[in-house]
Amino acid sequence: MRLTDFDYTLPAELVAQRPASPRDASRLLVVDRATGHLAHRVFRDIREYLRAGDVLAVNDTRVLPARLRGRRVPTGGAIELLLLRPLAGGAWEALVRPGRRLRPGQIVELRSHGVQIEVGERLTDGRRAVRPAEGGEMLDVLRQAGEVPLPPYIHTPVADPNEYQTVYARADGAVAAPTAGLHFTPELLDGLRARGVEFVTVTLHIGLGTFQRVVADDIREHRMEVEHYTITPEAAATINGRRGRVVAVGTSTVRALETAASADGRVAAGSGGTDLFLYPGLGFRVVQAMVTNFHLPKTTLLMLVCAFAGRDLIRRAYDAAIHERYRFYSFGDAMLIV
Repeated sequence: MRLTDFDYTLPAELVAQRPASPRDASRLLVVDRATGHLAHRVFRDIREYLRAGDVLAVNDTRVLPARLRGRRVPTGGAIELLLLRPLAGGAWEALVRPGRRLRPGQIVELRSHGVQIEVGERLTDGRRAVRPAEGGEMLDVLRQAGEVPLPPYIHTPVADPNEYQTVYARADGAVAAPTAGLHFTPELLDGLRARGVEFVTVTLHIGLGTFQRVVADDIREHRMEVEHYTITPEAAATINGRRGRVVAVGTSTVRALETAASADGRVAAGSGGTDLFLYPGLGFRVVQAMVTNFHLPKTTLLMLVCAFAGRDLIRRAYDAAIHERYRFYSFGDAMLIV
């Protein structure tokens, strides 16, 4: 499989800048893997495709306000930090821009807050260790001064940071939202439960690994960065005792479940790191249907979806979505693949 096999051209005006309101009013393209049929629906119609006994599995990670803006002390040059994950001793791994020439010990004062951050040692891939200059917890700094790190293709600030959180988000740790879940409302979830659909949460903290650029022409040479996941004993028991299908909401949920699945499709409870990269030619052990958004070209996200439904069918679905003027990417419309 070549990288160019996962390329396509998207008109710029189809990149969604705002979420649908209400959330479940977004559009839904239903893709049937068995027949190749495509159906154009509204997201709340998903209840017509889920059956009693199905298990709807979602990722309950919560996006951290991980972007910090400040200035160098004493020169005043603008600095932006994107916090990625905690390290030992109270430090965090971060992207610092511009950061190439910053020496260890450089102080950054956050705008309008007066909090100072110390830029520490260099890590791999140009990243840096950072910590509060006067001690304390970095999470407290993020809650006080941080911003939700929207993707670079979204140019309109959100009116409410919760617009970039799922309604069931609870586990702090992600730098990006599991966007397939943004379409669900509490009322829609309650309605699905009333129809006999079971609901479980898993956690996979989405980091840069999910969005790491694929540069290898042969995509099999790409290596994912490790991301942390947790599956509770209760979630594993519900999945393993299901009467219907496992319907995963989002590629991050798929990766968590498939990482924890044995050859016979049973999911093991536990926590750990996953660098699972699913691309065409690899099979799925537990996931039987998937809710997902429309993904950027040449990404591991698109490759996973193509692995699940076949590249030719997904290409036809994307062509249809572009023709029908669906909205793409994080705040865009959704697909249900059955």
